[in-house]
Amino acid sequence: MRTTYMAKPQDIKRSWYIIDAADRPLGRVATEAARLLRGKHKPEFTPHIDTGDHVIILNAEKVVLTGRKLEQKFYYRHSGYPGGLKKIDYATMLEKQPEKALYMAVRGMLPHNRLGRAMLKKLRVYRNNQHSHQAQQPQTWGANSDE
Repeated sequence: MRTTYMAKPQDIKRSWYIIDAADRPLGRVATEAARLLRGKHKPEFTPHIDTGDHVIILNAEKVVLTGRKLEQKFYYRHSGYPGGLKKIDYATMLEKQPEKALYMAVRGMLPHNRLGRAMLKKLRVYRNNQHSHQAQQPQTWGANSDE
């Protein structure tokens, strides 16, 4: 009888990856990051276990949106009070808080439960190409690497 392999938390080996977001569409960068955080690139992927790796996204301020999304796409939040809906267009968001725009895009692609929140803790987003994780020896991931 064959059984399906299920990863155990103590057997998971985590790596660190760097994604360069410069001149790349926001959604493409976010899907790559979500895939790495979730662990879907590994053969031992298990849906109910956090098998993912740590992800560092650099150059968040240089990410692009295709089409007219800069003016037409909005980020909404609500205070919880009547009439408390706030909205900000992505042009303003990418100008003032590009890290938050990428963070929210990745967050929306992960499971919306405690497993997704645990995966999100392994994401680091930086405005430029400076980061403080050289000690972890991160590998580059993306268009210019050998995935």
